[in-house]
Amino acid sequence: MDVGGESASTGRPPVAVQEEIDRVVPLIELVAGELGAIVSVDTYKPGVARAAIAAGARIVNDVSGLRDPRVAEVCAQTGAALVLMHTRAAPRERLQDPDLYGDVAGEVLGFLRERIELAVSLGVHPEQLILDPGPDFAKTPAQTIRLLAEVARLHELRRPLLLAISRKDFIGALTRRAPRERLPGTLAALAHGVEQGAHIFRLHDVAAAADFLAVRAALAGERCAIGQRPSRDLALPEAMRYDRIASDSQGPDAAAVRARERTRRGRR
Repeated sequence: MDVGGESASTGRPPVAVQEEIDRVVPLIELVAGELGAIVSVDTYKPGVARAAIAAGARIVNDVSGLRDPRVAEVCAQTGAALVLMHTRAAPRERLQDPDLYGDVAGEVLGFLRERIELAVSLGVHPEQLILDPGPDFAKTPAQTIRLLAEVARLHELRRPLLLAISRKDFIGALTRRAPRERLPGTLAALAHGVEQGAHIFRLHDVAAAADFLAVRAALAGERCAIGQRPSRDLALPEAMRYDRIASDSQGPDAAAVRARERTRRGRR
């Protein structure tokens, strides 16, 4: 579960450190403590990172590209994992330059290699590091598409890859869909990321993504969400074969609706 107290949207002022702490710490304590989930905190501020880790966060997701090296020092001191993300823009700055990168995948590879070296020099163990190529961050849709097409090149760095591809602008540019209408495009990007060997995905529609991956894995002969390959006894419970459209409490027309449903079933 990724928890953030400051929007990454452009044009919004930064949130003060204490206000950001007040926003994220209670939620982290709930999610990590009562729910027992692994929590990452989305912040580029060392003070927020330290408070979040004390509250139970186990990962610091720094979408600034480690602009403040003290974030790495906090992770070195606490043992928290650190996500290093590629970006050439300051937080909440929108940078769209189609001529910025000659080889966008090569640019990301070189940038992340430098960030790894910096983090390690500050005491972070390589095993603590996760890499995010930063889709849409300081990239045009076309640059993001080219980067993701070649994202397997980042395996050269020998660290887990996180892909934040959910509802991204590049999907909207391709499909002309608003953010909440980008689930099909997100699932296509998810399939591509799995094929390219990515390890972690940041998603909004978790249930839909889990269903997609379960069916995909089963058809590929792999283990799926039920923990094993489908057996010969796999069956669908009778109650789940049809949508429930009526109940006895729905008024005088309920019987007619149920009759139509029985007729529909008889035709199958």
